Amino acid sequence: MPAVLHHEGGNIYRLDIGGLLSRAEFAFAEDELALALARVGSARLLCVLKEFEGWNTGGDWHNMDFYMKHGDAIERIAVVGEERWRDLTLMFASSDLRRAPVKFFTETSLVNARAWLSA
Repeated sequence: MPAVLHHEGGNIYRLDIGGLLSRAEFAFAEDELALALARVGSARLLCVLKEFEGWNTGGDWHNMDFYMKHGDAIERIAVVGEERWRDLTLMFASSDLRRAPVKFFTETSLVNARAWLSA
């Protein structure tokens, strides 16, 4: 399960990420989310890291096309995972550049992450 997008209802989407994530796998998830955004207009994103091992070093990780085209359509991002991934995932999600809030939750706080997304 590298990166799989699920519609949870309304404008909430869950991105399950596991293993060593490649740029191609992430690009596929971005494409799926772009299609969803075309339908719903905006989304709140729940990223769940399960058995996550990091990012594969190959590929164009500097590609910001999705962020430039769709970044403002993301209302909130909640990242749930092991504490050791907190800083890297917040940086990866461009939390300091986005208008939308991005918040990290530990893997035992999935319920809190869902509540925060719905607030």
